[in-house]
Amino acid sequence: MKMSALVASLLALSACGGGSTSTTTNTETSSSTSTADVLCSYASNVFNTSASVNATSTANWSCSGGKRFLTANGLPDHDVGVFPNANNPNAIAVQKVSASSSLTPTATSTVTILGGPRGDTGHVLNGVKIDASTAGSCDNSGASCSLIGNSGNWSIEALGQSAFNFGVDSSHAHVQPGGAYHYHGMPEGFINKLGKGMAMTLIGWAADGFPIYARYGYTAPTDAKSALKVVQGSYRLKATPGANRPATSLYAMGTFAQDYEYVAGLGDLDECNGRTGVTPEFPQGTYHYFATDSYPYLQRCVKGKI
Repeated sequence: MKMSALVASLLALSACGGGSTSTTTNTETSSSTSTADVLCSYASNVFNTSASVNATSTANWSCSGGKRFLTANGLPDHDVGVFPNANNPNAIAVQKVSASSSLTPTATSTVTILGGPRGDTGHVLNGVKIDASTAGSCDNSGASCSLIGNSGNWSIEALGQSAFNFGVDSSHAHVQPGGAYHYHGMPEGFINKLGKGMAMTLIGWAADGFPIYARYGYTAPTDAKSALKVVQGSYRLKATPGANRPATSLYAMGTFAQDYEYVAGLGDLDECNGRTGVTPEFPQGTYHYFATDSYPYLQRCVKGKI
């Protein structure tokens, strides 16, 4: 079944800087899960010698009063690319990161679109935020495009296209005008730093309190003894470009967020890049998200109460 037109339009607005918080519904529900015993005292204090950072990355997670709290300075704790660069003119700067989520997240029948001004979809354990979409867009003709402002009808993707260069590094991250380093896709530098290899690896927490894993999941979601596999999202390129889209001779399919459609059951995950199943930290099962090598790369919506 294809993603509804409403969800498609909301996802198209999810570039940094566009739209207002919106929701639509689907049929997936799940009971609440306690996360109170998982990584409640995770802390990191690492001097990053990368020339573009050359400062200490700090992140501290804590749990109390039914909430999980994060305080961090937003600096990555792994090697990064050169910033500013020819395609990203912004320098990495210390941020004041303060976030909280429920220790008993509950998946609902509501999909909440996040990102940009709607709020962060989540944070990696190192305190760096997840913001998979961009502020880039084109008008219908494709003659007027900008990597900032989100003023056009067609939202440019940071990854999976070659027409525009957002200056992302090997961790699929770059820097916003205010100096915030943030991930658009798989946070390779952080994953490599953890050094777990081919394992189901918890890398962060979503805004609704559910965990985020990277790349690998169980072949049978409810069987921890099943083989690990590279988990795939359930989006594909549309067979036909959308009405009034800039010509594909200018910008190939995959350039814009609106070029993708969600097809339930096509891959392993739902429209928010999540599924319910067992994980090493949650052997009884929980709803959880994935960073994937396929679109949408990182979740752009959440299923839990906010």
